[in-house]
Amino acid sequence: MAFKQVILVRQDLKLPKGKLAAQVAHASVDAVLKSDKKIVNAWMQEGMAKIVLKVKDEKELLHYFQHAKDTGITASLITDAGRTVIAPGTKTCVGIGPDAEEKIDRITGKLPLL
Repeated sequence: MAFKQVILVRQDLKLPKGKLAAQVAHASVDAVLKSDKKIVNAWMQEGMAKIVLKVKDEKELLHYFQHAKDTGITASLITDAGRTVIAPGTKTCVGIGPDAEEKIDRITGKLPLL
């Protein structure tokens, strides 16, 4: 079984590259910390595949976040503290998984790559 993690990023925020990278890292780390250790270990042994995908806006971000949770996949919603370029409380990214590739693809398989 192949495992992966997906990070969803809002396109409407038009984040600078450095800010975007930091938000994606937050989503990845937070989702891993919330995940089942056996799945994390298997994912790590496979090379920790991470795919960054884009969503249009907050509504779409929250849709996929809820869908992952409803399906039983670990998901982490990142809300910015607002110390730099965006307002406090802005929802920027969602980390989904790591989990079985097929399970994640059923939810996010049609989203475009960043």
